[in-house]
Parts: sequence; structure tokens; C-alpha cells
Amino acid sequence: MKIDKKEAYTLILSEENSFSEFYNSFLKEEEKRSKEHIIIQISDNIDATVKDLSLFLRVATQKKENGTSFVLVNSNINIDDFPDNFNITPTLQEAIDVIEMEAMERELGF
Repeated sequence: MKIDKKEAYTLILSEENSFSEFYNSFLKEEEKRSKEHIIIQISDNIDATVKDLSLFLRVATQKKENGTSFVLVNSNINIDDFPDNFNITPTLQEAIDVIEMEAMERELGF
């Protein structure tokens, strides 16, 4: 796992060979970053199922309750397989846009 702390968010990149290995590493790191906006970029080389990626729903819900954002980036994911409140984008730039839009919504009181 590679972690890149930016001014507005923290980017976590998967470098592991399996989803379970990445997810377990992420859980340890996520505890330290509860107050940060998180973008997770899952490598297209990791064969992750809908069930695997759904494990991030708990984290996404918790982040929203804490007033922070959580976005998952992967171009192989069919977003229709997930709830509307789960932010999934095919590109990093779109994930950054989601973080910026959610920051504006919080400022406006939505």
C-alpha cells in the first residue's frame, strides 16, 4: 500500500496482489486517518468482487458521519452494483472533484 498525503485528501494506492491483503492493510491505516478525506485507488490488477468492495461501505458511512469524504477509484467497477451514497469513480480526477463538491455541500449545510 502506498500513501500519498495531499493538502485536501489522502490518497491510498493498492500495491498488494490480493484484495484481502490490501483491505487488511487499509484497516490498520484507516484508524490513523479518521479525520482525513480518503481516496482509495484500487489497482485494476486486483480482482475484487462486489462483495469485496462492499466491505468499504462501513468505512464510507462512518466517514460521512464524521464530516469527511471517502471515494473509491477503479475503472473496472460497475457503480450500479452499489448504493448511490457510495462514492465510486473511474478516475482520480473525478474522485478529487467529489471531495471538493462534498466540501462545498458541508459548507452550505447540506
